[in-house]
Amino acid sequence: MVDLPSVPAADVPARAVVLDVREDDEWAAGHIDGALHIPMGQVPQRVGELPADAELHVVCRAGGRSARVVAWLQENGFEAVNVTGGMGAWADAGRPLVADDDRVPGVL
Repeated sequence: MVDLPSVPAADVPARAVVLDVREDDEWAAGHIDGALHIPMGQVPQRVGELPADAELHVVCRAGGRSARVVAWLQENGFEAVNVTGGMGAWADAGRPLVADDDRVPGVL
């Protein structure tokens, strides 16, 4: 397997373009404010929604799905990096989360 570019969740720049590839229920429970949300299975059909001129920081719950999406994006001409440890590592690092409703945001 080819080594994919990656960055620890704690080191994702504040103004990074984040692509969250988790499912809708995971996103609703808690996500990074300002992130783009496209579930992994929809990325090929919705690739036109992604900025072609920005480095994408791709995140899922733990890093597996996002690694697969990073590989696919790179094969299709995008600059993308995997967020190591995913949303679990993001939350563990004390980085902020928001939820889609009044609940306390968390990671499913």
